[in-house]
Amino acid sequence: MASLTLPSSSQASSFLSSSSSSLFARCALSRLSLGFNESRSRICAANCIKCDMPDSLGFGNGNPTIPVLNETTLPKFLESAQMKKNVNRNGAKLKLFSGTANSALSQEIAWNMGLELGKINIKRFADGEIYVQLQESVRGCDVFLVQPTCPAANENLMELLIMIDACRRASAKNITAVIPYFGYARADRKTQGRESIAAKLVANLITEAGANRVLACDLHSGQSMGYFDIPVDHVYCQSVILDYLAGKRISSSDLVVVSPDVGGVARARAFAKKLSDAPLAIVDKRRQGHNVAEVMNLIGDVKGKVAVMVDDMIDTAGTIVKGAALLHQEGAKEVYACCTHAVFSPPAIERLSGGLFQEVIITNTLPVSENNYFPQLTVLSVANLLGETIWRVHDDSSVTSIFQ
Repeated sequence: MASLTLPSSSQASSFLSSSSSSLFARCALSRLSLGFNESRSRICAANCIKCDMPDSLGFGNGNPTIPVLNETTLPKFLESAQMKKNVNRNGAKLKLFSGTANSALSQEIAWNMGLELGKINIKRFADGEIYVQLQESVRGCDVFLVQPTCPAANENLMELLIMIDACRRASAKNITAVIPYFGYARADRKTQGRESIAAKLVANLITEAGANRVLACDLHSGQSMGYFDIPVDHVYCQSVILDYLAGKRISSSDLVVVSPDVGGVARARAFAKKLSDAPLAIVDKRRQGHNVAEVMNLIGDVKGKVAVMVDDMIDTAGTIVKGAALLHQEGAKEVYACCTHAVFSPPAIERLSGGLFQEVIITNTLPVSENNYFPQLTVLSVANLLGETIWRVHDDSSVTSIFQ
């Protein structure tokens, strides 16, 4: 596996132009190309972005675990040549702070960057009010706040806003809200009369709180970037999932990428193109209400094939489970579920562990509690991807978007 080498501060100005400084530079952070070898007997990665963790956090299916990091213990997947070096890329002016929503991911990002998380005191009063105090100076610094707005979405969102306000009042030079999972993204348009567009409201709140920039992963829809009046770096985590799938021995002639609904066709088509333009199938469903879906029919051929269902998130798993049942009815040999954000609202675990899926592949943009583990679950880490993106945003403030 190719490893990622971070240049020193003297090399930072030429980092993006160098063709050999890192695998990220070779990919130019713009295109991920997956090809098949001459025998076309399995999927292989040609110039894909390599993550230091293509395998699950728990070494195979069963009980994936997100490690607890401390001063004396470092998990094996972080013991790389990259991490053994104390990388200094003007880190004195870069401060990384974590909220309470996904502290394990924040700690992992810090280790991958060769930094320590900033000291911050976050507590809640008896009535539920949130208190935030930075315990180190951020004056004139480039500050990154890692806080997904995952369940409990309202509390985590409010915590992020107060963290931004604390940094602004402490005279931080730039404040970037790193939001691996952007809550309220599904409320991005009016589908019926008298509905709110909560995604725009949340974007306004983050902007007004004092954020200068937002870094988000796999937004539910691209138009959400336009709701912000500040630059948005949109990171696609498909590269991590594709890198993992590249290690599986799946014949190219047996592969088909499936979109679980019509709204995800563009996402599934982009995913299929990276798998050497694999065939595409679409599940046509009619939604009766929020979190309620009814599958109607299948567009495409999946008989005797390995179906890879691609979505941005799994909430109650109603859509993807009914889609998988339809795929099996249509003769699919195996069904894989791939998504970036594992919200896993009840009864998602019962549905996903029912035997319809060969494997459920997710990332750790949201924390997965131990009672939500099941044998088919595989958790991939996006820490390396986010850490490199943070370095690039810090090194070059003109970077505004990372495309597929």
